[in-house]
Amino acid sequence: MTSKKVAVLMGSKSDLPKLQNCLDCLAKLEIKHEVRIMSAHRTPEIVAEFAATAADKGFGVIIAAAGGAAHLAGVVAAHSLLPVIGIPVENGAFKGLDALLSTVQMPGGIAVACVGVGSGGATNAALLAAQMLALHDSDLANRLAEDRRQRRAKVIADDQELQL
Repeated sequence: MTSKKVAVLMGSKSDLPKLQNCLDCLAKLEIKHEVRIMSAHRTPEIVAEFAATAADKGFGVIIAAAGGAAHLAGVVAAHSLLPVIGIPVENGAFKGLDALLSTVQMPGGIAVACVGVGSGGATNAALLAAQMLALHDSDLANRLAEDRRQRRAKVIADDQELQL
């Protein structure tokens, strides 16, 4: 198991089911992670404190998921030198487009990686975090390679099943 942890932050409890793919992927890859609820708007001091101390607490990457204005990832990035991955969460009238635009429009000098909206984005956030951590963890790199082989095999098996 990698020594660095991944923090998975979400703006509200309602985001938890939308992040299940992310959490499942981190668990499958045997990456320690912690899940927290904090809001860039309702608990900004908690966000700032968490982000500023995350590296000292053993985190290597922070995943931040939020809908609407989606400022969580940006606020985290403003207070931490750790890599931050933003997941735009689908909700409301704009179906996640507002969160996507908020996440990708970071000013120069405050970096936030942005993955897709929805469950695919949640999975990709976990995989991107794993790839970052695997740069210094060969065991994790091997688990990532095996995960990719399994995903490939599933597509081939699904195709073969369809052809019967």
